[in-house]
Amino acid sequence: MLIIGFIVSFGMRSSSDTGKTSFAIQPDAQGSRTPLPMTTPALLKITLNGILGTGSLTTSSIENLLMDSREGLLKNSRVKGVLLCMNTPGGTVTDSNGIYEALQTYKERYKVPIFAYIDGTCASGGMYITSAADKVYASSISIVGSIGVILGPIFNFYGLMEKWGVQATTISKGKNKAMLNPFAPLQEHDDASLQTISEYLYDHFVNLVVKARTRLDREQLVDVYGAQVYAAPEAEKIGFIDNTGASYSQTVAALAAAAGIQEGEPYQVIECKIHRPFLSDLVDSSALFSPIAKLFKMLPLKKESSHLQDPFLYLYHPKTF
Repeated sequence: MLIIGFIVSFGMRSSSDTGKTSFAIQPDAQGSRTPLPMTTPALLKITLNGILGTGSLTTSSIENLLMDSREGLLKNSRVKGVLLCMNTPGGTVTDSNGIYEALQTYKERYKVPIFAYIDGTCASGGMYITSAADKVYASSISIVGSIGVILGPIFNFYGLMEKWGVQATTISKGKNKAMLNPFAPLQEHDDASLQTISEYLYDHFVNLVVKARTRLDREQLVDVYGAQVYAAPEAEKIGFIDNTGASYSQTVAALAAAAGIQEGEPYQVIECKIHRPFLSDLVDSSALFSPIAKLFKMLPLKKESSHLQDPFLYLYHPKTF
């Protein structure tokens, strides 16, 4: 019998400028990757691995990926649920929020459950995104948490310049336009507006997470847990996640049940991802400051990611600083 819908390395052109969207069969709860007909229910797997706001982990990429999941081999509402595979320290505020909003809109529009599976790190912006998930599962060695926002560090070199007789001139118009100028003396309340924005973004983050993870106590989150990270068992006690010590297979099985797929009923797990040019990945990787990456940045290549240009970050990544 000819099986329609054999999906191993099928590529579809996305409207995004980041590359091609591809679909591939992934193991179901029993570890099977057997190709099934295109009428078979499907669970959409989306892997968020890396710093949000770099590579294909941007709002536009995920939005286009989700749109593609309603077309081609996944048309006719084949997708019955979404599995987020998380291993991210977070990233930019804008991309964390944009990806969350895209997932939330998808869930509400198509009435499908979203489950998250953490295998590694899910911190800061990653936690922001998992707020779109109905349930969050994690392996026993995963690290979870870091509810906070950061800007900086911001350095000031004025004292050093004055010592060596170096002067700098900045031409600006508008009150505080040159605030936090690293080459001028720090002014009192220079950062007032930025502090206000940080507080707003933090409150928004806290409210979002507490609403999504109902066992999480807001007062404890603000006053005790803060932006610390926790091993998965402790994160479950706190209320960051719903189940620790979980496997990929267990999470898939739970999602299939939540999606209304009966036990024994065939279904397919389809991973949807954006493929980007090889050289772009070298430039935009987390090793952005390596000598090789710097060399490629000197070449006339198309820049396709934000390089964390957003000054405000939902990011837990000590090595970045």
